[in-house]
Amino acid sequence: MSKVINFSAGPAMLPPEVLRQAADEMSDWHGTGQSVMEMSHRGKHYMAIHATAERDLRGLLAIPDDYAVLFLQGGASLQFSVLPMNLIGRRSGAADYVTTGDWSKKALREARRYGQAREAASSEGTGFDRIPSPGDWQLNPDSGYVHICSNETIGGVEFNWIPDTKDVPLIADMSSNILSRPIDIRRFGALYAGAQKNIGPAGLVIVIIRRDLLGHTLPGTPPILDYAALAEHDSMINTPPTYSVYIAGLVFQWLLDQGGVATMEDRNIAKAKLLYDCIDASSLYRNRIAPEDRSRMNVPFQLADPGLDERFLAGAEALGMVQLKGHRTAGGMRASIYNAMPIEGVQTLVDYMCEFERKA
Repeated sequence: MSKVINFSAGPAMLPPEVLRQAADEMSDWHGTGQSVMEMSHRGKHYMAIHATAERDLRGLLAIPDDYAVLFLQGGASLQFSVLPMNLIGRRSGAADYVTTGDWSKKALREARRYGQAREAASSEGTGFDRIPSPGDWQLNPDSGYVHICSNETIGGVEFNWIPDTKDVPLIADMSSNILSRPIDIRRFGALYAGAQKNIGPAGLVIVIIRRDLLGHTLPGTPPILDYAALAEHDSMINTPPTYSVYIAGLVFQWLLDQGGVATMEDRNIAKAKLLYDCIDASSLYRNRIAPEDRSRMNVPFQLADPGLDERFLAGAEALGMVQLKGHRTAGGMRASIYNAMPIEGVQTLVDYMCEFERKA
């Protein structure tokens, strides 16, 4: 069977070059006679893989030495709890959350288990169709941190700017747009990202945190969830997700070979423009997100006649395009066009959309 064009929101497609290299090295990594999956995480071979992955990630995002990089398990959703366990107690036991969709709402709900997590701003009143205006944010200077979700995968809303939270550390869930554009790490106290969109297999989560924020865990926090302990042990209090780190490392190498995140940003802008231009020029398709806050990574769209949805999906799949159905809570369609999606894949979708509208 030929390779499909996979618009899944995650687990998402990986670069073909990465898959081929992983296949070539599956049973024998670099002449060691063993798969990476079989290696001791304390052995010199895996330790080299781990160190190279961290080095390359630091290079891609220009991560300074005073930030720790952690390769952890549990995905980003676990960090909804781990983050307040580590940071909500550093000042007043409070934190501010800006809610822009389902994922930031879930993060807020979890944080309320551990302290006074406050909703500083929300766009729920307009159906999460935009980022709340900064002038409407009710931030508290005594908060331990301010949390945002930099890209809402379900709704297709993205921060295309970095909020200024003054002396309060800004924390971002960057699961679905990390490595898609350059970012100034020093504008953040910490960020975290599940791997299954722009990094690698599901299950791995990366945490990047300024070292002066370590050491403020709530009483009773297990060492395996303590960022300070994890940083001290190089993410190896227990066995890390070794094969996922290996695949992530291959993706980092691929990104460097492509020219880094600046190159990826140019490509992502071009892909998103191609698809949004098609939607905006159409009388059949619509995207309800404020144009300035549209996501480059996840493009939801609805058909004017929902009765055409199944026909649209069936026609797309017949042409090798899969995972275009919108999230169950949102309906419609959603095209996720992460780094690994080539512009040719987006062009194929746009051509089909135009033809489908002509015949509808």
